[in-house]
Amino acid sequence: MDTRNIQVVKDLLATPQKIVIVAHQNPDGDAIGSSLGLFYFLKSMPEHQVSVVMPNDFPEFLKWLPGVDEVQIFEKDMEGVSAIISRASVIFTLDFNTFSRVGKMEMALREATAKFVMIDHHQLPDTYATATFSDVTMSSTSEYVFHVIKSLQPEYLISKEIGTCLYTGIMTDTGSFRYATTSPTTHRVAATLLEAGVSNAAIHEHVFDANTPQRMNLLGVALKNLVVLPEYRTAYITLTQQELDENHFRKGDTEGFVNYALSVRGVILAAIFIENKQEQIVKISFRSKGIFSVNDFARNYFNGGGHINAAGGRSNKSLEETIIEFKTILKEHKASLNAD
Repeated sequence: MDTRNIQVVKDLLATPQKIVIVAHQNPDGDAIGSSLGLFYFLKSMPEHQVSVVMPNDFPEFLKWLPGVDEVQIFEKDMEGVSAIISRASVIFTLDFNTFSRVGKMEMALREATAKFVMIDHHQLPDTYATATFSDVTMSSTSEYVFHVIKSLQPEYLISKEIGTCLYTGIMTDTGSFRYATTSPTTHRVAATLLEAGVSNAAIHEHVFDANTPQRMNLLGVALKNLVVLPEYRTAYITLTQQELDENHFRKGDTEGFVNYALSVRGVILAAIFIENKQEQIVKISFRSKGIFSVNDFARNYFNGGGHINAAGGRSNKSLEETIIEFKTILKEHKASLNAD
């Protein structure tokens, strides 16, 4: 852990602060888990005022987490959340490293006079923060928050609430501890959280075993739309706006669908293309195995980025045009996709 940045944060927290914790647009399990875990830690210091804000709403399968009632949504109250940000003296940005990741809330952050603290594990961090904790080898931002807490207060006892939030973030961002970024340290952190009273079985059930019939029907549609391109060791899924509407789509319903494409034998690159008529874009998620970087792929072609093996992007073209473009781009990467 960077001792200089830890000292910077200690100095900031040595006096009463108005603290805001914010994560990225379309927050996932790691974004919500890390934010609420940090929230409970900072709330244990009664001299501080602590708020959690998100750019937009998050999936239903995360709304059982302790502290979710404290989360304020920018898209539901732009004026109120902007005021909270403007009054902040310290802002923690979690699970993102560039202001463009917060969507319509970007201007509020750019105009803020607060000191920023970044905790993140994505590549190429911006330089806006007074203290930057950035490590791409970290399994998740939730694991990173655990290490920051322990560095700030080594004797601090992780509560069940903090542990539940952080465990959820770690579990979801590591694919239930199966991704390559899951290190021995990750498992030791998870063990510490279990010792704090966390129920791993209950968390897994809340996140993965709470499917609605509509989501299962949508998964069936997605699998029917699966296309495999063996010459490129690639598979992709498409979902049109009509298919989403017919199956009563709710935020979070397509979470994990792209992994089914990646699970096809021989496939090392997977994608899902989801039409969004309201925003007039196609949302894209990429996954890969081995050394093929979907972070570079998303950055170079689809206005996105993320990790080496997990990234997101978007296209302003139609769904049909986006698929044609994707297939054309694959031709340029045929050699690397077929390299052993």
